[in-house]
Amino acid sequence: MTHTDARVPQTPQATPAGRRLPLLDVLRGTAILGTLMTNVWIFTGPGAEWGALESGPATGPVETAFGVLANGKFLSLLTILFGVGLAIQYDSAKRRGQPWPGRYRWRALFLFAEGTVHFVLVFAWDVLMGYAVTALLVAWLLARSERAQRRVMWGAAGVHLAVMGLLTAAIASGDGGTDGGTVSGEVVDLYAHGSYPAQIAFRLENALALRMEPVLTFFLLIFLFLLGVRLFRAGAFGADETGRRLRSRLLAWGIGLGLPLNAAAASAGPDLFLLARYGTAPLLALGYIGLIGALADRVRKPGPLMTGLTSVGRMALSGYVVQNALCVLISYGIGLGLAERLDGTGPWWVVALWATVCAVLMAGSTLWLRRFSTGPLESVQKWALRR
Repeated sequence: MTHTDARVPQTPQATPAGRRLPLLDVLRGTAILGTLMTNVWIFTGPGAEWGALESGPATGPVETAFGVLANGKFLSLLTILFGVGLAIQYDSAKRRGQPWPGRYRWRALFLFAEGTVHFVLVFAWDVLMGYAVTALLVAWLLARSERAQRRVMWGAAGVHLAVMGLLTAAIASGDGGTDGGTVSGEVVDLYAHGSYPAQIAFRLENALALRMEPVLTFFLLIFLFLLGVRLFRAGAFGADETGRRLRSRLLAWGIGLGLPLNAAAASAGPDLFLLARYGTAPLLALGYIGLIGALADRVRKPGPLMTGLTSVGRMALSGYVVQNALCVLISYGIGLGLAERLDGTGPWWVVALWATVCAVLMAGSTLWLRRFSTGPLESVQKWALRR
């Protein structure tokens, strides 16, 4: 299987020289299922996608714990891995003497189209559209000097932190942000009893507000893309001593600093929500790379868990879309409507929903890849880009 896709769903399995990097699949699968640790509370909350904007951050202990471990962390991990894929794409094109970005522009544009369809038909908090736009810029930067890339990378980090700091100050002073109030009854009814076309129309009517996250985090995306490029080129994902040494550093610094900082930000309440999701979360994501790498290094014979994570990582676009579609059908009124039926029964059914969807995805991906080389949506993308 060749690994030439630098998009969210397809984690390259090998370096340009052909050396396999199986850790990338494990990380990708973990990131996909980890994002659901955050999104599952959106699907099951009052008002669903719009309710996440009106109701504010989590308040219950279980949801707060999920937030400390997952909110923004696996999204950052996914973004870093996108940068890794982009670096592999660039190195492959350079080795073959092909122009860059060249045909990669079409991949990014197709990804944007996929994200648009996903946003309209499935889930308003789609990440693919933002990734596609950022990828076009970073792909161009990869053809520039390392010095230029470093300047853009750290400059983007500085701008992002300044923006988050200003917005946090505005929220703390009462000039902006959410007040954590009650979700509009009309919106709650839309997701509990409204028709599927009505939900689509609602997303389109409120697209500007629902698409605000990738706009606010554009500079963070640039930074994390380029960070993924640098980590890959440094050998952080390899199975050799260099990779293990780098991952041990990521583990020590990422977990050692990231976990207490994220816990402190979460305990500070809604005023620090932006800094928790978009400021301290990337640091803990780096720790997760080290932690998952350390655990994977100790696996001699992959069991069902490792096999399932690897399979989800190999067909991550399909997994990302399917997990969201499953949660829609289970939670919204157009399907089983469990969000309304189980409202007020406590958080554990939400945790069970997350665990069940993860198990279904790992088992389904493993069975699918026994017969096919790529996931269903990956195959569609591959077919379309060949034409």
